Amino acid sequence: MKILVTGGAGFIGSNFIRYWLKNNPDDEIVNLDLLTYAGNLANLEDIEKNSNYKFVKGDIGDAGLVGEIVKNKDLIVHFAAESHVDRSIMDSGNFIRTNVEGTMALLDIAKNNGGIRFHHISTDEVFGALGQNDPKFNEKTSYDPRSPYSASKAAADHLVRAYYHTHKLPITISNCTNNYGPYQFPEKLIPLFITNLLENKKVPVYGEGKNIRDWIYVDDHNSGVEAIIKKGKIGETYCLGGNNEITNIEITRMILAAIEKGEEMIEYVADRKGHDFRYAMDCSKIKNELGWEPKTKFSEGLAATIEWYKNNKEWWQNIKSGEYKEYYKKQYGK
Repeated sequence: MKILVTGGAGFIGSNFIRYWLKNNPDDEIVNLDLLTYAGNLANLEDIEKNSNYKFVKGDIGDAGLVGEIVKNKDLIVHFAAESHVDRSIMDSGNFIRTNVEGTMALLDIAKNNGGIRFHHISTDEVFGALGQNDPKFNEKTSYDPRSPYSASKAAADHLVRAYYHTHKLPITISNCTNNYGPYQFPEKLIPLFITNLLENKKVPVYGEGKNIRDWIYVDDHNSGVEAIIKKGKIGETYCLGGNNEITNIEITRMILAAIEKGEEMIEYVADRKGHDFRYAMDCSKIKNELGWEPKTKFSEGLAATIEWYKNNKEWWQNIKSGEYKEYYKKQYGK
């Protein structure tokens, strides 16, 4: 296949490109990324010379550019998104422009170029929040987004479905839980805590750290996306999760123990505005229909992730210092 991946210089997108080319070496991928703060070509240095891979710097809302790229493409895998909840609380404008307007622009281009197969990457956060004993989210859960970020992703999901029903565009959607693994931008919980501790800095825990998330190793997520692309039913949504619900304070203590630091390194900070208490995903549909389930135990995936950050200090130190932005200014002018 000839594939366009949007947002492929980000955390999940870069891991997806690497995963896909490893498992589908005859396929060709064009990676379109605007290289905003979380996009980093260092994520893909190991495959940048692969003859089946090409990077293009650009905006998904640039109809002329994207229209040229999608010629003869068989598939669009749409990762590009603003995704950090705290940033959406401070300034939601970029989230609407990228997640809503950008997705609509891509859908129009897919529609106007013969109906290109379109897979949309979404999040469990569109479903709202769960209480301690509530049943897990599933594909029939009503949408109830509670942050500007999750509202923008919910709007994008609705647009993707609308193009299926209105224009018969061949789409699928995956809603996934919290990802972790190599190359994750160090503002997110797990890489932030790992890198802070490696720098002997404290880790900021919201409230009492009792919020619960279901964590999935990034390549388990990508194997789920592969299963949906290859075997999923057009027009359908599939929920992906790690079957691993854990509180933020439990994760914090696991990371502290692995890096041999004590609880004096925890700094409890004021809770996030509108902080959702719990997310959890029921993956029965994709397991029963496509035979997919996560393979990586959280303890093993977390250990591998910590080891990766220990062995790749230059990668995350360049991000924390801002040096990686200077490289792009020289290469691309901004």
